[in-house]
Amino acid sequence: MDRATEEETAATGRRILVAVDEGDESVHALKWCLASFAKRGGGGGAAPSDTIILLYVRPPPPTYSVLDASGYVFSDEVAAAIDGYSKEVAEAVVEKAQKLCTLYGKEVGGDGEAGHEMKVEVKVAVGDARNVICQMVDKLGADVLVMGSHGYGLFKRSLKRSRFQSQKLALLGSVSDYCVRNANCPVLIVKS
Repeated sequence: MDRATEEETAATGRRILVAVDEGDESVHALKWCLASFAKRGGGGGAAPSDTIILLYVRPPPPTYSVLDASGYVFSDEVAAAIDGYSKEVAEAVVEKAQKLCTLYGKEVGGDGEAGHEMKVEVKVAVGDARNVICQMVDKLGADVLVMGSHGYGLFKRSLKRSRFQSQKLALLGSVSDYCVRNANCPVLIVKS
Protein backbone atom coordinates (compact mmCIF):
# COMPACT_ATOMS: atom_id res chain seq x y z
CA MET A 1 0.00 0.00 0.00
CA ASP A 2 1.47 3.39 -0.94
CA ARG A 3 1.55 6.38 1.41
CA ALA A 4 -1.42 8.18 -0.21
CA THR A 5 -3.56 5.05 0.09
CA GLU A 6 -2.56 4.60 3.75
CA GLU A 7 -3.54 8.20 4.52
CA GLU A 8 -6.88 7.82 2.73
CA THR A 9 -7.62 4.59 4.63
CA ALA A 10 -6.71 6.27 7.93
CA ALA A 11 -9.16 9.08 7.16
CA THR A 12 -12.05 6.94 5.90
CA GLY A 13 -11.53 3.52 7.49
CA ARG A 14 -10.88 0.25 5.71
CA ARG A 15 -13.24 -1.28 3.18
CA ILE A 16 -13.62 -4.89 4.29
CA LEU A 17 -15.28 -7.20 1.77
CA VAL A 18 -16.87 -10.21 3.49
CA ALA A 19 -17.99 -13.03 1.20
CA VAL A 20 -21.19 -14.55 2.61
CA ASP A 21 -23.12 -17.62 1.58
CA GLU A 22 -25.53 -20.17 3.06
CA GLY A 23 -22.84 -22.00 5.03
CA ASP A 24 -22.01 -21.82 8.71
CA GLU A 25 -18.41 -21.08 7.76
CA SER A 26 -19.26 -17.71 6.26
CA VAL A 27 -21.40 -16.81 9.28
CA HIS A 28 -18.47 -17.71 11.54
CA ALA A 29 -16.12 -15.59 9.41
CA LEU A 30 -18.49 -12.61 9.53
CA LYS A 31 -18.92 -12.90 13.30
CA TRP A 32 -15.16 -13.12 13.78
CA CYS A 33 -14.60 -10.13 11.51
CA LEU A 34 -17.16 -8.02 13.36
CA ALA A 35 -15.95 -9.00 16.83
CA SER A 36 -12.19 -9.09 16.31
CA PHE A 37 -11.15 -7.27 13.15
CA ALA A 38 -13.48 -4.47 12.04
CA LYS A 39 -13.22 -1.11 13.76
CA ARG A 40 -16.20 0.93 14.86
CA GLY A 41 -15.78 4.69 14.84
CA GLY A 42 -16.08 6.35 18.18
CA GLY A 43 -16.69 9.95 17.22
CA GLY A 44 -14.87 12.79 18.95
CA GLY A 45 -11.74 12.45 16.83
CA ALA A 46 -11.50 8.68 17.19
CA ALA A 47 -10.56 6.49 14.24
CA PRO A 48 -13.29 6.23 11.59
CA SER A 49 -15.41 3.12 11.23
CA ASP A 50 -14.46 0.48 8.75
CA THR A 51 -17.00 -0.22 6.04
CA ILE A 52 -18.21 -3.80 5.85
CA ILE A 53 -19.20 -4.85 2.34
CA LEU A 54 -21.32 -7.99 2.37
CA LEU A 55 -21.04 -9.86 -0.92
CA TYR A 56 -23.29 -12.75 -1.86
CA VAL A 57 -22.70 -14.42 -5.21
CA ARG A 58 -25.68 -16.20 -6.72
CA PRO A 59 -24.93 -19.05 -9.08
CA PRO A 60 -25.62 -18.27 -12.71
CA PRO A 61 -29.04 -19.36 -13.91
CA PRO A 62 -28.91 -22.82 -15.40
CA THR A 63 -29.23 -23.03 -19.13
CA TYR A 64 -31.52 -25.77 -20.26
CA SER A 65 -32.16 -26.99 -23.72
CA VAL A 66 -35.73 -27.70 -24.65
CA LEU A 67 -35.13 -31.23 -23.39
CA ASP A 68 -32.77 -31.91 -20.53
CA ALA A 69 -30.77 -35.13 -20.18
CA SER A 70 -33.73 -36.95 -18.67
CA GLY A 71 -36.04 -35.98 -21.53
CA TYR A 72 -38.24 -33.62 -19.51
CA VAL A 73 -39.31 -30.33 -20.99
CA PHE A 74 -38.52 -27.28 -18.83
CA SER A 75 -40.92 -24.45 -19.35
CA ASP A 76 -40.15 -20.78 -18.84
CA GLU A 77 -42.21 -20.98 -15.63
CA VAL A 78 -39.90 -23.64 -14.18
CA ALA A 79 -36.80 -21.64 -15.09
CA ALA A 80 -38.39 -18.54 -13.54
CA ALA A 81 -39.22 -20.51 -10.38
CA ILE A 82 -35.61 -21.69 -10.07
CA ASP A 83 -34.35 -18.13 -10.52
CA GLY A 84 -36.93 -16.85 -8.01
CA TYR A 85 -35.77 -19.38 -5.44
CA SER A 86 -32.15 -18.32 -6.00
CA LYS A 87 -33.14 -14.70 -5.35
CA GLU A 88 -35.01 -15.68 -2.17
CA VAL A 89 -31.95 -17.52 -0.86
CA ALA A 90 -29.78 -14.48 -1.62
CA GLU A 91 -32.19 -12.18 0.22
CA ALA A 92 -32.29 -14.49 3.25
CA VAL A 93 -28.50 -14.79 3.45
CA VAL A 94 -27.98 -11.04 3.10
CA GLU A 95 -30.70 -10.27 5.65
CA LYS A 96 -29.10 -12.62 8.20
CA ALA A 97 -25.68 -11.05 7.59
CA GLN A 98 -27.09 -7.52 7.95
CA LYS A 99 -28.72 -8.46 11.26
CA LEU A 100 -25.37 -9.74 12.53
CA CYS A 101 -23.72 -6.46 11.53
CA THR A 102 -26.42 -4.48 13.34
CA LEU A 103 -26.13 -6.69 16.42
CA TYR A 104 -22.34 -6.43 16.62
CA GLY A 105 -22.40 -2.73 15.75
CA LYS A 106 -24.59 -1.96 18.75
CA GLU A 107 -22.68 -4.03 21.28
CA VAL A 108 -20.96 -2.31 24.14
CA GLY A 109 -17.41 -1.32 23.30
CA GLY A 110 -14.37 -2.18 25.40
CA ASP A 111 -14.45 1.28 26.98
CA GLY A 112 -17.90 0.63 28.45
CA GLU A 113 -19.66 3.01 26.05
CA ALA A 114 -22.31 1.87 23.65
CA GLY A 115 -20.87 0.79 20.33
CA HIS A 116 -21.51 2.67 17.12
CA GLU A 117 -23.27 1.19 14.16
CA MET A 118 -20.94 0.01 11.47
CA LYS A 119 -21.16 1.20 7.90
CA VAL A 120 -22.52 -1.71 5.89
CA GLU A 121 -22.93 -2.05 2.14
CA VAL A 122 -24.61 -4.99 0.44
CA LYS A 123 -23.79 -6.36 -2.98
CA VAL A 124 -25.39 -9.34 -4.69
CA ALA A 125 -23.78 -10.56 -7.89
CA VAL A 126 -24.35 -13.47 -10.24
CA GLY A 127 -21.70 -15.82 -11.60
CA ASP A 128 -18.91 -18.16 -10.57
CA ALA A 129 -18.14 -17.21 -6.96
CA ARG A 130 -14.36 -17.42 -7.38
CA ASN A 131 -14.21 -15.03 -10.30
CA VAL A 132 -16.91 -12.67 -9.07
CA ILE A 133 -15.36 -12.26 -5.62
CA CYS A 134 -11.97 -11.36 -7.11
CA GLN A 135 -13.58 -8.95 -9.59
CA MET A 136 -15.63 -7.27 -6.85
CA VAL A 137 -12.49 -6.77 -4.73
CA ASP A 138 -11.20 -4.52 -7.51
CA LYS A 139 -14.51 -2.91 -8.44
CA LEU A 140 -15.41 -1.99 -4.85
CA GLY A 141 -11.91 -0.96 -3.79
CA ALA A 142 -11.68 -3.49 -0.95
CA ASP A 143 -8.68 -3.18 1.36
CA VAL A 144 -9.07 -6.74 2.62
CA LEU A 145 -11.20 -9.79 1.76
CA VAL A 146 -12.56 -11.91 4.61
CA MET A 147 -14.04 -15.32 3.94
CA GLY A 148 -14.76 -18.58 5.69
CA SER A 149 -13.28 -21.95 4.94
CA HIS A 150 -14.26 -25.53 5.66
CA GLY A 151 -10.68 -26.06 6.74
CA TYR A 152 -10.05 -28.74 4.15
CA GLY A 153 -6.71 -28.74 2.43
CA LEU A 154 -6.48 -30.06 -1.10
CA PHE A 155 -5.51 -33.52 0.19
CA LYS A 156 -8.49 -33.77 2.59
CA ARG A 157 -10.89 -32.44 -0.07
CA SER A 158 -9.58 -35.02 -2.53
CA LEU A 159 -10.15 -37.86 -0.07
CA LYS A 160 -13.79 -36.85 0.32
CA ARG A 161 -14.50 -36.98 -3.42
CA SER A 162 -14.60 -39.70 -6.02
CA ARG A 163 -11.46 -40.17 -8.10
CA PHE A 164 -12.82 -38.20 -11.08
CA GLN A 165 -14.09 -35.36 -8.93
CA SER A 166 -10.83 -35.06 -7.00
CA GLN A 167 -8.87 -34.75 -10.25
CA LYS A 168 -11.22 -31.99 -11.32
CA LEU A 169 -10.95 -30.38 -7.88
CA ALA A 170 -7.18 -30.54 -7.94
CA LEU A 171 -7.25 -28.41 -11.08
CA LEU A 172 -9.84 -25.92 -9.83
CA GLY A 173 -9.34 -25.70 -6.06
CA SER A 174 -11.82 -24.23 -3.61
CA VAL A 175 -13.20 -20.70 -3.67
CA SER A 176 -10.96 -19.57 -0.82
CA ASP A 177 -7.86 -21.14 -2.40
CA TYR A 178 -8.62 -19.38 -5.67
CA CYS A 179 -9.19 -16.01 -3.96
CA VAL A 180 -5.95 -16.27 -1.96
CA ARG A 181 -4.08 -16.69 -5.23
CA ASN A 182 -5.98 -14.19 -7.37
CA ALA A 183 -7.49 -11.38 -5.29
CA ASN A 184 -5.69 -8.05 -5.53
CA CYS A 185 -5.80 -7.41 -1.78
CA PRO A 186 -4.88 -9.30 1.38
CA VAL A 187 -7.20 -12.27 2.01
CA LEU A 188 -8.09 -13.30 5.54
CA ILE A 189 -9.40 -16.88 5.75
CA VAL A 190 -11.32 -17.68 8.93
CA LYS A 191 -11.34 -21.42 9.63
CA SER A 192 -14.36 -22.81 11.42
